[in-house]
Amino acid sequence: MTPQLLDPVRPAGARSMEIEPVAGRIGAQVCRVRLSGALGEEAVRRLRAALLRHKVLFFRDQHHLDAAEQTAFARLLGEPVPAPPAPGGAWHTDLSYRDRPSGFSVLRAVEVPSHGGDTVWANTAAAYDDLPVELREVADRLWLRHADGAAQAEHPLVRVHPETGERALLLGGYARAVAGLSDEADSEALIRLFQERVTRLENTVRWRWSPGDVAVWDNRATQHRVVHDYGGEPRRLRHVAVAGEAPIAVDGRRGVPLG
Repeated sequence: MTPQLLDPVRPAGARSMEIEPVAGRIGAQVCRVRLSGALGEEAVRRLRAALLRHKVLFFRDQHHLDAAEQTAFARLLGEPVPAPPAPGGAWHTDLSYRDRPSGFSVLRAVEVPSHGGDTVWANTAAAYDDLPVELREVADRLWLRHADGAAQAEHPLVRVHPETGERALLLGGYARAVAGLSDEADSEALIRLFQERVTRLENTVRWRWSPGDVAVWDNRATQHRVVHDYGGEPRRLRHVAVAGEAPIAVDGRRGVPLG
């Protein structure tokens, strides 16, 4: 039997919501909820708490959502901002080349290929927690230059999450160089060392899209990428981003724009 979708304005909706992890370190599927801009306060509070814990939430069968209602739902998490372009198939944290990377994202599947085209997310907080103490001490001190064309920013490699206090690695495909390190080879080696820690399989979750699916993730504690294995078939997903904060370093300094 198909579960009955909840009336989003009923207080009972939050109590009936089901949240089930789909991987060991990241990702949970949420059932028995109908996303909309009219979702009740208790349901939003519970969803936000689950999002902070699981980093990315998945919702099936949200066929009722159109562009306006998707944006209205995103507004419950913060101020919507223009969605960033995806950098091909590279791992990335959205808008890390700006002084204020986006905070959350809401992605809705409109049209998907018959096979392939999955999206994968990685838990950057778990990656930091897994570092040996000696590497954590190095990471806590490093700053990186992130760039995409003319847009550039300098951010701490380790950012402190503004809501949970967790430490997470801020890297991805936009990370170009280690600040203050003149040797390009050394810079690339350090970035590669920490990036490979992020994308270990244990830190990831992979989602197979169906039309009407919605994924919501915390951009402050994740990276993601598309798997480009679907040939020339159409793949259309609508992305709404939510404004975030300047990343905060362990010592309290904040990321800054460059140029």
